[in-house]
Amino acid sequence: MKSYKKILLVFLVAIFGIGMAQAQFRFGVKAGLNLNSLHLKNLDRNLSDDNNCGYTVGVMTEFQVPLIGLCFDLSAMYTRMNTELQTETAEDNIGKNFLEIPLNIKYKFGLPVVGNVFSPYIFTGPSFAIKLDKNSIEAFKTKTCQVAWNVGIGFEIVKHLQIAGSYGFGINNIADHWLNTTDVKVKNNYWTVTAAYLF
Repeated sequence: MKSYKKILLVFLVAIFGIGMAQAQFRFGVKAGLNLNSLHLKNLDRNLSDDNNCGYTVGVMTEFQVPLIGLCFDLSAMYTRMNTELQTETAEDNIGKNFLEIPLNIKYKFGLPVVGNVFSPYIFTGPSFAIKLDKNSIEAFKTKTCQVAWNVGIGFEIVKHLQIAGSYGFGINNIADHWLNTTDVKVKNNYWTVTAAYLF
């Protein structure tokens, strides 16, 4: 019985070794549009958010193991999120500019015949958005790092162009002592559509 385990182990190591040998690192550029929506809780006054379209642009790298269709991609993006927060007496854009770093695990579906031309994929992973601006209104300060979890789908054309759409679920409370209290809970959720070209 032990010999079968050894054979299986050697087989798995060999498969993994072949996969690593054929693994591909690719680099490219990526750009897209986003639309975010705040989820507000425990507020003691009337607030509303006007969610506008923003944009994102940057670079990415992808690591792919062809034998199993598994990929990892990492991006560094300059992201503009336009979120107008309105009160009875004031208005502030709390979105502004971020350095966004998404890290995704991706699975590509190999299709017969058309696989070299068109390949759909799914992906998921965390995204870390580091704020680059100061707060203009002290009562509505947001935290420096905003964390989300992305879930999305996409497709790759001729092994270079990737078109993807995703939804980011806000994880952490981005409100930093809003209205001088820690009870206010604000999470930033957003849709993103991107196009990337990998060399």
